[in-house]
Amino acid sequence: MRTDDFDFALPERLIAQHPPERRGESRLLYAHDDVLEDCRFADLLRLVEPNDVLVLNDTRVIKARLFGGKDSGGKVEVLVERVLNEREVLAQVRASHAPKSGSHLLLAEALSVDVLGREGEFFRLRFAGDEPVLALLERYGRLPLPPYITHAADVEDEQRYQTVFAREAGAVAAPTAGLHFDKGMMQALRDKDVRIAYVTLHVGAGTFQPVRAEHIHEHTMHSEWYEIPQVTVDAIAQAHGAGGRVIAVGTTSLRAMESAAQNDELQAGSGETNIFITPGYRFRIVDVLLTNFHLPRSTLLMLVCAFGGMEQMLAAYRHAVEKEYRFFSYGDAMFIEIKKQ
Repeated sequence: MRTDDFDFALPERLIAQHPPERRGESRLLYAHDDVLEDCRFADLLRLVEPNDVLVLNDTRVIKARLFGGKDSGGKVEVLVERVLNEREVLAQVRASHAPKSGSHLLLAEALSVDVLGREGEFFRLRFAGDEPVLALLERYGRLPLPPYITHAADVEDEQRYQTVFAREAGAVAAPTAGLHFDKGMMQALRDKDVRIAYVTLHVGAGTFQPVRAEHIHEHTMHSEWYEIPQVTVDAIAQAHGAGGRVIAVGTTSLRAMESAAQNDELQAGSGETNIFITPGYRFRIVDVLLTNFHLPRSTLLMLVCAFGGMEQMLAAYRHAVEKEYRFFSYGDAMFIEIKKQ
């Protein structure tokens, strides 16, 4: 398939620059059986059923952006992609000239950092001292907002570009379908006997990259770390055993579960995934997908088309543009049911 098969026209005014005033006030496009229904996010409570299991990504966004300079005097911007251990990270480094292996950086006027070398598009950096990198980032770093959000991260973003259930630090981008949930919605779901389960997938900056290859099979997918706890495997088995559905909240939760499926059964554990889900993929675990609207020509849009049907999903996106839904991280959501055979 060609990458431009997944293109669509999006007016810039529909790219949400700020979250709604309160969580859960977004719109929700319900896609099922070739029908599109314009709903509110609060309608999720009537779309889920007792014994369904809602699977959320509990990753926490870290303050991964740092500014500083090279020992040669040039300015640098560092975006941590992944924390490797208590002192080392993989990071994107923007500078007029790429730093050399063995050179030093001074970040946030406080952090001494050694450039250990290059690993593909990333640099391996080591932070001096004994304090863990995550603690240093929390103190000196800035929240990394997506490239299509034009303002610098502020106090509102530090609260709202984070889910209410975030707990496992390591992502550089939020699992944005989860941003709609507040504590009241979580409790209302439990009161309806909907199971709540969690996976962890540390979202990388590669999630925002468009596919530049002419044909999608030529694209090299970025890798992300995930973990599936046994309690989540058990909750999914119980839901399916009781006739319920597995509802993935976000493409990240879906990718984690589908990556961990072996012989059509979900396995607990952790690992790396570079799974690239495109039309023709057979889904093994997930029955329903709740997701935001994604970038044109992106791997996430390809995943959505694989899940809901390419013709149906591109029609849904055209509908969303026509009805002026809000797009991307701070935007509205879709609830997609696989067409029943």
